Amino acid sequence: MKSRRIPIGKLFFVAVVIAASGFGFSATSPVSGRVGAPERTFDFTYIAKIPALTADAKASRIWIPLPQSDAYQIISDLKIEAPFAYSRHRDSEYGNEFAYLEVPAANLSAATEVRVTFHGARREHRVSIDGSALATHASRMTDTREGELKRFLAPDRRVPLRGTIAELSAEQTRGILEPMAKARAIYDYVLATMRYDKSGTGWGNGDAIWACTAKRGNCTDFHSLFIGMMRAAGIPARFEIGFSLPEEKHNGPIAGYHCWAEFYLERYGWIPVDASEAWKHPEKKNYFFGAHDDNRVQFTMGRDIRLDPAQQGEPLNYFIYPYAEVDGEAVKLETSFSFQDRR
Repeated sequence: MKSRRIPIGKLFFVAVVIAASGFGFSATSPVSGRVGAPERTFDFTYIAKIPALTADAKASRIWIPLPQSDAYQIISDLKIEAPFAYSRHRDSEYGNEFAYLEVPAANLSAATEVRVTFHGARREHRVSIDGSALATHASRMTDTREGELKRFLAPDRRVPLRGTIAELSAEQTRGILEPMAKARAIYDYVLATMRYDKSGTGWGNGDAIWACTAKRGNCTDFHSLFIGMMRAAGIPARFEIGFSLPEEKHNGPIAGYHCWAEFYLERYGWIPVDASEAWKHPEKKNYFFGAHDDNRVQFTMGRDIRLDPAQQGEPLNYFIYPYAEVDGEAVKLETSFSFQDRR
C-alpha cells in the first residue's frame, strides 16, 4: 500500500480547519512546511478487557494510554466507551495522557471492557540532515527547554550510561568530533551488531546491557541500545512508542506495539530514527536515519513513567499497554488493537 497523499487544495482546507480548532498542523509546524509530504489517515480502535474481581478483592485501578496531537499527527474524535466513570490525566514528567478508572469490586462482578476509538492523521517526519536550508528548517525546536534536554541525557533503570554502555559509546565514536557524525556512527553500529529476533526470552524489555550482550531483540531493544549510547556520547535522545500501521494492508488487527527514537542537535532540533525498521529494510537504512514514515501512530514517550494518580507498583518501563492494579498488585489485562484506513 502506498502512503496516502492529500491534494494541495484539500491540504490547505484541512490546515485551516485544524488551526481554527486550536491544535494540529499549524502554519509554522514541520508538516505544513513540507507540502506533499506523505500522510496516512485512519480510524483506530484500542480495547482493554477488564476481568471480574474475586469476592475478596476491594477495587481495581486502571490506566489506559491515549494518543495526542502534535506537529506530525492529528488525533480527532477520540471517544472512550467505559461502563464506569473515568477521568483523563497526564504524567508530570513527559506529559503523556491517559484515562484513569477506579472501580469497586462490587461493580466488577463480571468481565467488561473499555474501548478507545479515534480518527488519526499521521504525516511523515523527515529532517534534512545534509546541512542545507537550516535557517528555515521547520523542525527546529527553538523552544525546547533545557530541563527537557537534561532528562534525555540522564539514565533510565534499564538504560545505564556508565560501564559497558559508556565504554561502547566511546569506542564507536573515538576520534569523531562532529555530533551528527557521532550519531551516525552509533546508528551504524546498532544496525551492524543487532538482529531483529524475538525468539526465546529476554527481548522486549528495553534493557540496553542485555541488548549489547545478546545482540538481538525487538524495536525496544534496538532503541534502548541506541539511546543509551547517544546519551553516553552527550547527545540527548528520547524513546517514543505507539503502533505500526501495516503498509501493505488497509485494515485489520495490529499484533503489538512499535517504538522508535529521536535525538536532539541544536542546529536541527529533534531528528527521527527508526533503527529496527532500518534493520528489516536495509534499502531504507539512510532514510530511517532522519525520518519516520507515516505508517505509525504515537501514544507516549519516555521510560520509568510515574502515573498520576500514582500507581503503587514501580514506575512503568514504558507505557503502551494498559496498566492495572487490584488492591495494589499489578495485573495484566488482555488487549486488542485494530485500524481502518480512511479514503
